[in-house]
Amino acid sequence: MKSKSPAGFLFLLFFAACTTDTAPPASDDDIGTASGFIRAALDGDYEQARTLIIADSVNIQYLDLYERNYKNRMTPEDKRGYKTASINIRRISKVNDSVTVMRYSNSFKQKEDSVKVVLDKGRWAVDLKYSFPQTDRPL
Repeated sequence: MKSKSPAGFLFLLFFAACTTDTAPPASDDDIGTASGFIRAALDGDYEQARTLIIADSVNIQYLDLYERNYKNRMTPEDKRGYKTASINIRRISKVNDSVTVMRYSNSFKQKEDSVKVVLDKGRWAVDLKYSFPQTDRPL
């Protein structure tokens, strides 16, 4: 049974605003996916980040590397700094209808970086292979 009381609706809004779950939701668009992935990485939420990447072996290996670095090498001060950092979008390049590259920095380290999102099987997903140079070329 639906309540038509404005007080009930306000209570639901208040309750939703007070929840502690801050994980970025999956997104149906390129910029939302890129931003959600970056936020999850800054927060150290690699479980959420995993849901936003192309799930191939190379991307999974890269994300595992990021996660190990975060857990084993990053200082508690840096973790706090990243968690409180905001995302500063510098430039968005729409390569075509299914590929977007977002250049960004965060307010903690302020180093510019980029993330590539692609339309993969009907959903936007991050392709980490874009962030790393190919190493399979002969020297």
